[in-house]
Amino acid sequence: MALLTLAEAKAQLDIDTTTHDTELQTYIDALTATIERIVGPVENRTVTEVIEGRSTTLCLKSVPAVSLTSVTPVHTSGDTLSVADLHLDGTTGIVRRLDGGTFRGGLWTWVYVAGRGTVAPTINLASRILLQHLWRTQYGAARGNIGGGDDYDVNEPVVGWGYAIPNRVLQLLEPYKVPPAVA
Repeated sequence: MALLTLAEAKAQLDIDTTTHDTELQTYIDALTATIERIVGPVENRTVTEVIEGRSTTLCLKSVPAVSLTSVTPVHTSGDTLSVADLHLDGTTGIVRRLDGGTFRGGLWTWVYVAGRGTVAPTINLASRILLQHLWRTQYGAARGNIGGGDDYDVNEPVVGWGYAIPNRVLQLLEPYKVPPAVA
């Protein structure tokens, strides 16, 4: 599953030759990290992380989380748990023990699947618009007015993003933003 296929990218840019396929694929590949920085993992992937347990809940870093694969204490003195003993809130990444107990015993190694399973049409559209914007920075007027005139001028960049991501992309991704991290 990709955020954007080569065929979708070429359709968005009105390209009907294979001349730029290699370069265009580089742009497509680069979109994933940028989009996922805002919305979290889209493409499903296995994540392994070590989290210190001291309370009745733990919070996974990569959300949304699809499923838990395993949880093991780093030190053998900790409790052992089965994923069947746990409840995962996939949207927030919060994990609770079903028996109401605490995650004690120090560090735990968590293996889980993070992602969305499918690419929402809005995320795909945001990816297309971002590709169009980035492609235009490379080819500009030489490729004609891809996207139409000054449509991609940015007068007031969003703090932290500069001019790399147009506001329209950020607005499309807003409903899918990951919750802020909790320290």
